[in-house]
Amino acid sequence: MKHIISILIENEAGALSRVAGLFSARGYNIESLTVAPTEDSTMSRMTIVTSGSDEVIEQIIKQLNKLVDVIKVLDLNDGKFIERELMLVKVKATAQYRDEMKRMCDIFRGRIIDVADGSFTIELTGSGSKLDAFIESLDNTAILETVRTGASGIGRGDRILKI
Repeated sequence: MKHIISILIENEAGALSRVAGLFSARGYNIESLTVAPTEDSTMSRMTIVTSGSDEVIEQIIKQLNKLVDVIKVLDLNDGKFIERELMLVKVKATAQYRDEMKRMCDIFRGRIIDVADGSFTIELTGSGSKLDAFIESLDNTAILETVRTGASGIGRGDRILKI
């Protein structure tokens, strides 16, 4: 099962490497990883998407809590949460594809952020499944390039990852 793990970590050189090393040493896969400073510049928030049984996720969380740089760990799947991802897709926009790309962009509430000769760059935000659905709805030959940020997540309501 897919899990989104949020980590508050000290904003220091090597912290990301130690977390990635933990996953690598134990043979766990990181499906996506995002990290950026928080409102407190001494800390960063890391969001890791990984898969595994409840026992594997519990083991990952225990190991993460043992790392010196880690301040706090939260498995967002333990409660209600909001997940978002950003995707930029460059698609063909020749006469054959132009109207179809505009229509698909509207259906998925995307935005065309760049228009060039023969191509559009579309920006989409939403859950990973929404972005996957957009890609699946397009003709594969129309896709020129795709870039995704990976998931960012936050607990709903009073679920807060803060010290």
